Amino acid sequence: MAVDVVTFGCRLNTYESEVMKREAKAAGLEELKGGAVIFNTCAVTSEAVRQAKQSIRKARRENPDARIIVTGCAAQTDPAAFADMAEIDLVLGNEEKLKAHNYRALPDFGVNDFEKARVNDIFSVRETAGHMVDAIEGRARAFVQVQNGCDHRCTFCIIPYGRGNSRSVPMGAVVEQIKRLAGNGYAEVVLSGVDMTSYGADLPGAPRLGKLVKTILRQVPDVRRLRLSSIDSIEADEDLLEAVATESRLMPHLHLSLQSGDDMILKRMKRRHLRDQSIQFCADVRKLRPDIVFGADIIAGFPTETDEMFENSIRIVEECGLTHLHVFPFSPREGTPAARMPQVRRDIVKLRAARLRAAGDVAYTHHLESLKGSRQKVLVEREGLGRTEGFTLVAIDRGMAGEIMEVDIAGHDGERLTAAPAAARAA
Repeated sequence: MAVDVVTFGCRLNTYESEVMKREAKAAGLEELKGGAVIFNTCAVTSEAVRQAKQSIRKARRENPDARIIVTGCAAQTDPAAFADMAEIDLVLGNEEKLKAHNYRALPDFGVNDFEKARVNDIFSVRETAGHMVDAIEGRARAFVQVQNGCDHRCTFCIIPYGRGNSRSVPMGAVVEQIKRLAGNGYAEVVLSGVDMTSYGADLPGAPRLGKLVKTILRQVPDVRRLRLSSIDSIEADEDLLEAVATESRLMPHLHLSLQSGDDMILKRMKRRHLRDQSIQFCADVRKLRPDIVFGADIIAGFPTETDEMFENSIRIVEECGLTHLHVFPFSPREGTPAARMPQVRRDIVKLRAARLRAAGDVAYTHHLESLKGSRQKVLVEREGLGRTEGFTLVAIDRGMAGEIMEVDIAGHDGERLTAAPAAARAA
């Protein structure tokens, strides 16, 4: 029978799900009657947790004989809530999910009921291994973990309690993993982590993220496109900025962890930057790489946020020149300081989130307009769809998944660019 892994949340979870699938098979879960379904959960918002529980209940109804295992950040931060669900056979922590022997904690193998939840203290984990995977199933691009955990304690964030303190994968292990993926035909690799710009502080010599990026590009010439997941702009080092300016294989797309455009809210969040620093960063990087495209995470309705404070978040979309906006209606997470602060009414939170998304839609439409008539190199993700170097969606009528094509942009439909197929030619 099959081992199915259902993944919620971030790119790091996507990468780890491939490791989990391999380890679960090594533990013999394919031999179980009914197979196994493993849920790799996210804890960023209460909605993410709700959706995971809903999917677990549905999976049990549809697969009455399957073994259901739950892991990921939601399971790490609240293992008891999942252990109490009758639909679930085993709960694993974020460290335990990456090791085959932990998947043997099933009733079929004679384990008693007291071990239904196997979740270690994540803060006791000191290292992050460079797990090797050969492919990312169903993906045209590969994700590689370079860092895990976070040493910061933003007042809204539960993730450090799911991932532990910051720890980095040694550069040699990262390079070897990328060589392996490039050898298997992946043209694009995405570096992933919880707090990537903290990379290297725990390694000998304390190399920074910029040095890692330069080392990868130098030692793995077969990687045609290297992309970064979310970064914290205040921690961007000189080597990273130099790589953005000079390395054409480093994609001109940065997703920033901004969270708010108001200084008081940023302080109450315990962020490490102010709004002017974000605006200046975007201006400086745009001078270095004029074709750079910025995305950002922004929270709407953080506790104590007034109308005036919220307007600062609306304005920063244009002031930073943001294109790909991820908007999060504030969701109080039990155990975080922000959950104890004076809350904004839910109806106001929803309205503010809608306004932010609308501002993001306007900015994205302007971006699509700006690319009409341009020539773009597009990575084909699946039949009929690809992404530019700036991570913008393109509708195409040719090409195989994983192939990079050069196309002329004829226009857009409001959601994606449209290519002129007659002018398309292989890159």
